[in-house]
Amino acid sequence: MFVQVIEGRVADADRLHQKMDEWMETLRPGATGFLGSTVGVADDGRAICFARFESADAANANSERPEQGQWWAETESCFEGEVSFTDSEDVDTLLDGGSNEAGFVQVMKSHDVDREQIHAMDQEFEAVAATVRPDLLGGTRVWTGPDTCVDVAYFTSEADAREGEKKEMPPEFADRAGEFEAMMKNTEFIDLHQPWLY
Repeated sequence: MFVQVIEGRVADADRLHQKMDEWMETLRPGATGFLGSTVGVADDGRAICFARFESADAANANSERPEQGQWWAETESCFEGEVSFTDSEDVDTLLDGGSNEAGFVQVMKSHDVDREQIHAMDQEFEAVAATVRPDLLGGTRVWTGPDTCVDVAYFTSEADAREGEKKEMPPEFADRAGEFEAMMKNTEFIDLHQPWLY
């Protein structure tokens, strides 16, 4: 899988939403290899988009389409200032990955992450996820460097997610709790209260 992360300060969130809907209606049919996208605007006015393709080649082919260039030229005006693009083919999924059924999406941008440690924790968590966190539908992790990543977690609703955060983890996770908290101190949380899921 290939993921492009697009991020910038939004000037007109409603128009950005309209342009995303327009892309799905008019450009999506010709975007070979497109898997889906998750978009939203955080409380601080940042818009963030995760566009998923089967491969980098498929994404590049889409970018080279004239109609894509025209669409982006119009869509770029929805932002204030510079828009950043981060590409990666180094992608992990948790549970069922992304979900269009999510009512709430949380983005976590982490640095100084121990990759082997986080993979081990994922495997242990997946074994009990359905019991301890039924609110979590799945997730996607985009590695942006050797020890940096962006996680996108999909929840049934924000209320369910907040309740889930209060739950005590099973005793077998007690040793992992400290490791997880240490890792999360290098994480920025971005809440998308009303995600646009395609």
